[in-house]
Amino acid sequence: MNVQNIDNLTISLNRADELRSRIQDYLDIEPSLETGFRARERNSNNKSRLLEFFNASQEDWDNWVWQIKNRISDVNILSYFMDLKDSEYQEILAVSKKYRWALSPYYLSLIDFTNYRQSPIFKQAIPDIREIQDRYGKLDPMGELTTSPVSRITRRYPDRLIINVSNQCAMYCRHCQRRRNFGEKDHHASKNQLENALDYIRNNPEIRDVLITGGDALMLSDKRLDWLLGELDKIEHVEIKRIGTRTPVTLPQRITVELCQILARHQPLYINTQFNSPLEVTEEAKKACDMLIAAGCVLGNQAVLLKSINDNVHIMKKLNQELLKIRVRPYYLFHAKQVKGTAHFITSIETGLDIMEQLRGYTSGLAIPTYIVNAPGGMGKTPLLPQYMMAMHDEQLTMRTWEQKVITYHNRTLEDID
Repeated sequence: MNVQNIDNLTISLNRADELRSRIQDYLDIEPSLETGFRARERNSNNKSRLLEFFNASQEDWDNWVWQIKNRISDVNILSYFMDLKDSEYQEILAVSKKYRWALSPYYLSLIDFTNYRQSPIFKQAIPDIREIQDRYGKLDPMGELTTSPVSRITRRYPDRLIINVSNQCAMYCRHCQRRRNFGEKDHHASKNQLENALDYIRNNPEIRDVLITGGDALMLSDKRLDWLLGELDKIEHVEIKRIGTRTPVTLPQRITVELCQILARHQPLYINTQFNSPLEVTEEAKKACDMLIAAGCVLGNQAVLLKSINDNVHIMKKLNQELLKIRVRPYYLFHAKQVKGTAHFITSIETGLDIMEQLRGYTSGLAIPTYIVNAPGGMGKTPLLPQYMMAMHDEQLTMRTWEQKVITYHNRTLEDID
C-alpha cells in the first residue's frame, strides 16, 4: 500500500469515528426507547385482560365492528384497568361533559396501565382537564367553514380538495383539528351530500387530486367507500385519490381482506395515516400496512408534533425509523394547530425546527418528514426548515452543512463560465 493510500485510509477511519461520535447520544439512549414491538408482551397481557373484561374471543378482537361497538368512553371502565386518582376521575368526568371521548379496546391495550400518566397513548386518547381551561384556541383555526364551496368539501388549493365523509373515528384524538365535529353521535355524510360534492368536482376540471377524510374515511362501510371511489374513478380529470385514516394506528382490524380487494380496484390510491409515537408501531399495525401495500396503496405518515409525546429528537427519529421498517414513508410533521382545547399539546416552532436540525444528516433522508405550519384562516401548508443558506451572490453561495461547517459553493452555470 503506497503512502497516498495509507493517508486516505487514515482519513477515512478518522472520519468514520467522527461520524459515529455524532450519533453516540442516540446510540446510548436507543435501547431504552419503547416501541410497539418492544412492548408486545405488555400489550398482549393488556389484551388478555380486556378480552376477559368484555367476555370476548380472539375472533371478536379481530373484528373491527366489535372494536367500534365496544369503544371505551366510560371512566368507570377506564378505572378498572388503571388506578386513577379521584381527582383524575373527576377531571375526566368534567371534560366529558363538554368534549366527547372514546377509544378502541385495541388502542387501550397499548397503554402502560401501571405508568399511564407518562403514556403517550393515554395522553392522546384520554381527556385532560386542560382541554376546558384553554382560553386561546379557536374552534376552526383552519378556516374550513370559510373554504367550503359545497357541503362536505374543503378547498384550499388550486388543483385539489377534501371530501369530509364522516365525523366518526376509532379513537377521538385529544389534539384533533376537527374536534368541533365530534358531536354526541357518529354521523356519516348522506349520499345526497356526497353526490353534491361529486358534482362540484365534475364541474371543476382543474381538480386532479381528491382527499377523502373525516373523522376517519375508513369508518365508511365497504359498500359506500367502493361506490364513492368508483364515482371518482369515472371523473376523467381526477388523476389520483387519497384517503386520510388513522385506523392502521388505532384500529388495524379495519384493514380487512374485503376492504383491500375494494381498494385494489381503485388505483392509484394514496393513504396517509398518523403515527405519533413509536409505541403505536406494533405487529398489528405492520400487518395492516402490509395488506394495504399488497393492495397497491402508497402509504405516508402525517405526524403531529405534540408536547410530552414526541417533542424529542430521539423519539421522533425512532418513530420515523420504525415507520420505514413497516414501509410507511414519513411525509409531514405538523406543528400542532391552535384548536380550542388543545393548547397543552402545542410546542414552540423553535422546538420543531430544532428536531428537524437534528434529523438532517443524522438519519436517512427517507426518515425525514417536511415540517409544516398550517397558515391560519385556511391559507394552506407552509413548510419550515432550518436555515442552511447563509448568503448568496451572483457567483457564490455561502451555506452551512448539517455539521455546522460553513462552505462556499460556486453558483455558476456552464454558460457563465463560457
